Formats: sequence, C-alpha cells, structure tokens
Amino acid sequence: MTATPRVLVADDHPALAGAVRRTLEENGYDVCAEVATGPDAVAAALRTRPDVCLLDIDMPGGGIAAAKEITAALPETAVVMLTISADADDLLAALGAGAVGYLLKDADPASLPLTLRAVLGGEAALPRTLVRHLVLEFQRTGGRRLPVRGRRAVALTTREWEVLELLRDGHPTAEIADRLALSAVTVRRHIGSVVHKLGANDRASALELLRGGSEAQAEHLVG
Repeated sequence: MTATPRVLVADDHPALAGAVRRTLEENGYDVCAEVATGPDAVAAALRTRPDVCLLDIDMPGGGIAAAKEITAALPETAVVMLTISADADDLLAALGAGAVGYLLKDADPASLPLTLRAVLGGEAALPRTLVRHLVLEFQRTGGRRLPVRGRRAVALTTREWEVLELLRDGHPTAEIADRLALSAVTVRRHIGSVVHKLGANDRASALELLRGGSEAQAEHLVG
C-alpha cells in the first residue's frame, strides 16, 4: 500500500460519487480515478493500480463483472462493493468475484474512511445485517444443479433457482420482483447470471435450452 492510500471510485450517480470523493479526500485518501461504468473501472484500475477499488454493483457494465476482472489482473488491489442491495445472493456474488468488502449506501458516510483503512489492513468489511445470511449459506446445502438438455448440469444459487422457477412459469420481471421482495434490477441481474451460466444469448434461448429437463431432476449440492 502507498503512504497515501489511492482509491478508485466507480459509481454512475455523480452526486454520490462526488460525496464519496470529498469524504475520502478530507480523510487522507487520494482518489486517483472517478468513473461511471464497469468497463471504465477496469480500464482505470489497470492504468492507475489503486490500493482500493470502490465499485457500485448496479452501474452500467456491472460492478460484479468489473470486480472479477480487476481482482484477476490486480490481486494486490482490494475491491469493495458499494450498493443499495441487501440481498444475500448479491453479497455472495460479490465475494465470489473477489471482493473483500460489501458496503451499503445507506450506511453512515463518515465511517467509510475507517472501513477502507480496515480493509487495507487485511480485514473484510461486511454489514452486520448480512453476516448471518453468509453464515447460513455456508451451513446449509447450497444451490442446485439444473439439468440442461445435451449439456452438463449447471449450478444455481438458491435465489437464481427461485427466479428461474417463476420465469419458467411465465411471470414477467416486475411480478417476479414483487413476489420475491426484490428490486427489478436485482431480478434482471439474477436472470442475466442464469443466462450466462447456461451459455445462452438471452432469456428466451435459455428457456428453450431448459425444455426437456424437469425440476424433479435437480440435484442438491453439498457445501
């Protein structure tokens, strides 16, 4: 870590990004880049090699995808997600992408400098409200394997499975969001994850791939 910690801020909401920048700079950080999309975050991280990347999950291009690329290319850079989502599956996806922190946007902004210093000191940063979800996820059997015609079974998270079941029943995104008490953005992200795992081009082609498989064929994964 450099003497003055260098932070990349990636968020497509200018007011919030500006507030984060001011808070960090007032507390001894150097904000080396401020961008608004996932691809720009990756490019800026490779160019500036910051100590920390603070990434919005829902910015254009996707914060999770950016986290995966940054952690793969810059293992010494700590990635921390900044989000409004308190969904446990989003937390797991972020950790799976290599993030070492997951901060909610409604947290006290004054705590951010101390939190990032803790991250730079080797600690993880997780909201207390989500720690229990994380523990339960590791205690129980995880997602399921989804049988796909002509291919190996695909492992889905519990939430992805719930979204997929409603999608296969013909429910639109807004209705799925309402039934699962999620935002439409989160539902679309889960659908996108399922489509990606299936190697499909879109949700319609993903559903076509699934024809011929049945939910009764799903296998539970251990651990």
